Amino acid sequence: MSERAADTTTPASTGQALRRHPELWRITVLAFASGLPLALSGGTLQAWLADVRIDIRTIGIFSLVGLPYTLKFLWAPLFDRYALLGLGRRRGGLVVTQVMLVLALLIMSMQDPSAGVVVLGLLALGLAFASASQDIVFDAYRTEVLEPPLRGLGAGLTNTGYRLAMLTSGALALVLAGSVGWATTYRIMAVLMAVGILVTLFSPEPVAPATAPHRLVDALWEPLQAFFSRPAAGAFLALIILYKFGDAFAATLSTAFLVQGVGFSVAEVGVVNKGVGIAAALFGAVVGGALMMRWGLWRALLVFGLMQALTNLLFAALALVGKSHGMLVVAVVGEQLFGGMGSAAFVALLMALCDVRYTATQYALFSAVAALARVFIGPPAGYLVAAWGWPVFFTITFLASLPALALIAHLGKSIRLLDLPAQAGVSQ
Repeated sequence: MSERAADTTTPASTGQALRRHPELWRITVLAFASGLPLALSGGTLQAWLADVRIDIRTIGIFSLVGLPYTLKFLWAPLFDRYALLGLGRRRGGLVVTQVMLVLALLIMSMQDPSAGVVVLGLLALGLAFASASQDIVFDAYRTEVLEPPLRGLGAGLTNTGYRLAMLTSGALALVLAGSVGWATTYRIMAVLMAVGILVTLFSPEPVAPATAPHRLVDALWEPLQAFFSRPAAGAFLALIILYKFGDAFAATLSTAFLVQGVGFSVAEVGVVNKGVGIAAALFGAVVGGALMMRWGLWRALLVFGLMQALTNLLFAALALVGKSHGMLVVAVVGEQLFGGMGSAAFVALLMALCDVRYTATQYALFSAVAALARVFIGPPAGYLVAAWGWPVFFTITFLASLPALALIAHLGKSIRLLDLPAQAGVSQ
């Protein structure tokens, strides 16, 4: 292990790590750039359309512009194969996608939805495509630039930057629109997006692997071959699917539970979720990442996975207790705190599983596989609540978390090996 990597394995504060490793600051700013466009093609754009009285059926169709985020793995191999603008595979891809995002936001700011809603829809689709593409390259850049001891903290800071960006392009953008108008608001977001370009230009390119794909067909098939040739590939794939499954299962109906099941007002839920909950999630992600520097990946996955599973039982307790503001705060803070820690460990796992030759493709595929199960758990969740009630439902979501913990215990040796530095161009 290099001296630089070794000094981070000793107990160190988050502040010390940030001072010693400027790549962590760059990761945080680039995470902000990665999260900023999401609401601007989603919730904030819907608010703009609703504000100018666009038909609700048309607004509903606009939800389809989010498809690129789901399908981004299809073009991820392009970013493993090609280096753009002479800046390298990662910096070149980031600059190209960030310039596309700035241009899309500026052109959107010139549109009148009432006169040309179709044009605005196509621009929003382009914005989402460029944003999803930026996510591909950013995930690859972060994975390649962070050495194993820094992955957990890097994942936590990514979560922080991304959430702050969503607050900026969500809540703050709505406030700005009310005072300066939608056109100026989108121009302000374009200026903030341009900061990502500057950070990218002044960031170092990760060391290119000696055996990066030389043909596009290699970038398509070799990532799959590389992953499935590793020991315990099937078990790791199952862990990717299952690690956040119980957490996501409970989250599918958590807001409906708080409003319909317990009887809190929408305002009460909003204050706790958007205020205390977000603060707890940010704190959990950063603290979880810092603890991973001391514990290593295996212990963090196990402890954080157990804690995020137990928080589901807090909602079962709330269902039994009934409307209690104190219990509401405990349940939401527990869920967000340990959920944030679990997310940091999970992102670190995905980074560790990537082969540096195919980081963009493999990370995009892992993310798609992890999201796949969450797409299908909504309908059965509603039927379970109708048949058994809320306490039983949240108990079932706790039980659904246990297979992942068993897999972590089973994969102990293999996960510990992921904490070792990889050779460039060699699968871990």
